[in-house]
Amino acid sequence: MGFFENSEEDFTSFFEHTPDLVCIASANGYFKNINQAVVEKLGFTKEELLSKPIFVNLHPEDREATRKTREEMINGKPLVNFENRYITKTGEIIWLQWTSVYMPQKEAVFAIAKDVTEQKKVAIDLDIKYQEFKKIALRFKSSIEKDRQHFAVELHEELAQLAAVIKLNLNSVTNSLPDLPQEKSDKIKYAAYLSEMMIKTIRKISFEISPYTLNYDYLQEALKILCDNFSKLNQITCTLETDFQEDDLTKEIKLDFFRICQEALKNVINHAQAKNVVISIKEKQDKITLTIFDDGKGIDISEKMYKSGLSVIRDRVMTINGKLRISSKANEGTVIHITVSQEKK
Repeated sequence: MGFFENSEEDFTSFFEHTPDLVCIASANGYFKNINQAVVEKLGFTKEELLSKPIFVNLHPEDREATRKTREEMINGKPLVNFENRYITKTGEIIWLQWTSVYMPQKEAVFAIAKDVTEQKKVAIDLDIKYQEFKKIALRFKSSIEKDRQHFAVELHEELAQLAAVIKLNLNSVTNSLPDLPQEKSDKIKYAAYLSEMMIKTIRKISFEISPYTLNYDYLQEALKILCDNFSKLNQITCTLETDFQEDDLTKEIKLDFFRICQEALKNVINHAQAKNVVISIKEKQDKITLTIFDDGKGIDISEKMYKSGLSVIRDRVMTINGKLRISSKANEGTVIHITVSQEKK
C-alpha cells in the first residue's frame, strides 16, 4: 500500500515522462489530475479539462457504452483495453484505449490510455475494403447461382421431360405389340429402364446444381435431401443434426453452408474412405456453427488445403467472414468446423 500512500499529485508526477495518457478521475466523472500527455493529445488546457465533466469531450456515440463500462469498473469489474473516441479542441476525433482501476479508499479512478487512432484508421480502412470485397463476391456468387438455376431448370424441365416422353413411348410400343419377339421386347424394356435411370440422374444433377428448396429458404430440407442422396448413392451413412432457426440466417449464409456441405461430401468420396458422415448446424446466441465430421482415414491438411475442395471451402468461408478450423488424424477422420456471426434478415 505504500506506493498509493503518496498524494495524487506525486502519484501523477511519477508518470509525467510516459507518452501514455495518465489521469486520476473522481467517482462523479471529473478529472482530478492529468499528465501533460493528456493536455497535448486533447488540445485543451489543464484548467479546461479539470473544470468540466469528462463525458463532455467523449464522442456522443460512445457515451452510453463508456458510462456502462465505468459503472462496471467501479463495482469491481476490471477495465482493460477499453476503446472509445474523444473530440479534441480542434474537432479532430481520436481513439483512446484505456486500462483503468478504481481505488475505493480514495474514491478515485486511476487510468492509463494509449492513442490507437492510427491502428483504428487502418482497421476501418480494412473493414471498408472487406465490405467492398464482400459485395463483389456476393454479386459474383449471385450471378453464378442465377446461371445454375437457369441450367437446372433447363435440365429438369427440358431433358427430364424429353426422357420421360421417350420412356412413355417405349412402354406404349411394348403394350401395343404383345406379339413382339422376346429379344426385341427385352431391348425395348431395357431402353425404357435406361430412360428411367436417365430421368433420375438428370433430377439428381439438377438438384446438385441448384436445389429448389434453397429458393424457398429451407436449408434443413435441402441438406436432408443432400444427405439422403449421398447415403443411397455411396453406401456411406450421412446423418444431419440441426438446432437453429431458418429465419435467423441470411440467404447468403444458407447458400454457402449448402455449397460447403456439397464440397465436403465430395472430399469424403474422393479422399476419406469413410463409413459415416455427420453434418451438424447449431445456433448459440449470435453465432452459428457448421460441423462436418467423417470417420475416414484422415488427410494431410497442409497438403490438401490448396489442392482439393478444402480450398473451395476456405474461400467460401472467407466471403461470409467466418472462421474455419480443420482437424484430422490418421485413421481417426476429419472435422471441418465453421463459425459465423449471424447477420439476421
